[in-house]
Formats: sequence, C-alpha cells, structure tokens
Amino acid sequence: MAFAGRWELESQEGYDEFCKLVGIPDDIIQKGRDYKTVTEVTQSGDDFTWTQFYPSNAKITNNFTIGKESEMQTISGKKFKATVNMEGGKLTVSFPNYQQVNEISGGKLVETSKAGSVVLKRTSKKI
Repeated sequence: MAFAGRWELESQEGYDEFCKLVGIPDDIIQKGRDYKTVTEVTQSGDDFTWTQFYPSNAKITNNFTIGKESEMQTISGKKFKATVNMEGGKLTVSFPNYQQVNEISGGKLVETSKAGSVVLKRTSKKI
C-alpha cells in the first residue's frame, strides 16, 4: 500500500521536451509547467485508482488491477488498453508512445516516463 495517498509535485525534469513529443499543445504545456500536479492513489490489494489533477480543474483517473488488461487514458486524452505490472515494488506500464515506471523512493513518489531518449521525471511529496 506504499503508493496510497495524496502526492503533490515537488520537481520535474524534461517536462517541455516530453510533452511536445507526446503531442500536448503548447498552451497546455505552458499552463502545466509550474503547476503543482496532485496525484491521488487508492489501493486495495492489486486494485488501484490513480487520479491526477491538472490546471483548469482537469483530471484523469485510471482504474487498474495489477497483471490485468485495463482501459487507460494518457495525459493527452487518448484511450487505450494496457496491463500494469508490479516489478520489484515498481509499477510499470506501456502507453502508446511511452513507457512509465512509478516507484516510492525515499518516501517520495517518483514517476519516470520514457519516449525514446526523452525522459520526464516527476517527484512528488506526500501531503
């Protein structure tokens, strides 16, 4: 249950380059650049609800069960099917244009998204 709780973005690296690569419009990138995204995670065994709150009251919620295919949505709004796996305490999932690994490290939520050689790393503190 290490992921459960509310997390507020503390820092991010590679934001602009990653967002442009996955097709997010410039005006949305601008709004989100300094926004303290809040991530809310609930967990019951292998079942998760993962919600991220963005500027302008936008939010994305993905419900998934570890090891089972689920319908998911990307930050750009695309819907797709994917399987989230747990490997060594890390959640891993392949989105259509990138791969993501989420982990708890030093009491912080670290989300690392990779699209080719472009990496977005977001670190959030528990609130």
